[in-house]
Amino acid sequence: MLKSKNKIIGITLGDPCGVGPEITAQALSRPDIQRLGHFVIIGDYFVMEHFPIRNLKNCTFLDVNLLPKNKWKLGKPSLESGQASLEYLKTSVELIQAKKIDALVTGPLSKEWVSFSLPGFHGHTEYLAEAFGVKNVEMLFVAGTWRVIIATRHIPLSQVPTAVTRKNLGGTIAMTHHILKSMFKIKDPQIAVCGLNPHAGEGGRIGKEDIKVVLPAILAAQKQKMKICGPFAADTLFVPHNAKKYDAIISLYHDQGLGPIKALFFPNLVNLTIGLPFIRTSTAHGTAFDIAGKNMADPASMCEAIKLAFELSS
Repeated sequence: MLKSKNKIIGITLGDPCGVGPEITAQALSRPDIQRLGHFVIIGDYFVMEHFPIRNLKNCTFLDVNLLPKNKWKLGKPSLESGQASLEYLKTSVELIQAKKIDALVTGPLSKEWVSFSLPGFHGHTEYLAEAFGVKNVEMLFVAGTWRVIIATRHIPLSQVPTAVTRKNLGGTIAMTHHILKSMFKIKDPQIAVCGLNPHAGEGGRIGKEDIKVVLPAILAAQKQKMKICGPFAADTLFVPHNAKKYDAIISLYHDQGLGPIKALFFPNLVNLTIGLPFIRTSTAHGTAFDIAGKNMADPASMCEAIKLAFELSS
């Protein structure tokens, strides 16, 4: 962490009607966060005035100045708040491209409300991938030494079996292996892969995908000298004494991986996008409109997202 002093980290507020501004202010009020480096907060300044940062240090505010004050109410998202959160994200892209920030931490926004301004918006991950011309990105969730990656993201469960192909899973395995070595400095990473079906298919009795798709992708990676095992039954792989044997777990669909790790580490969990040409982290929770402005939001995930961004950015 001592090497991070000169780093500049951008932080978007997310939806200004959600908990993003509140947890950003709380995080940046902490001395251990303030001394990491310099921050550029991206949002509407008048919103942050309602959440003053105590003993403000090392912070610059980039006022996007888009959201009408009479259209802002905590806990009440709107077309305007969705449009504002999209503009914060666009501005952060421009700052990254201009090399004015070294890494990006994104506050939670609402896909639903952003999509009114940008139809087809699927989330931060996909937006950033398109903005930087990257085809293959992954969501890696980090809590201390626990790392869980999901091979498919925000798609209907009915589409998962066809989305999990040997090629796609092989790509996820290769990227996970590379990131563990290059970014997390693990010399010889150990990776586990969940089965698609209950009990990893029980030898084909509960679906054939684990035999026909998942296992061949694992065997191909092993031929490339990667230390990877599976497919494992997901219901026992996440038991801590099993999971701690591995540097990362690859789950095959959203809730298979995020259900267990959020149950175990929700307050401190961080979402790291891998595959982008820069470090982007985010909170592992949403906008929480129901508690916005009620002094109930926990800034722990935002704090951890900031710390990880500093730790991993060069």
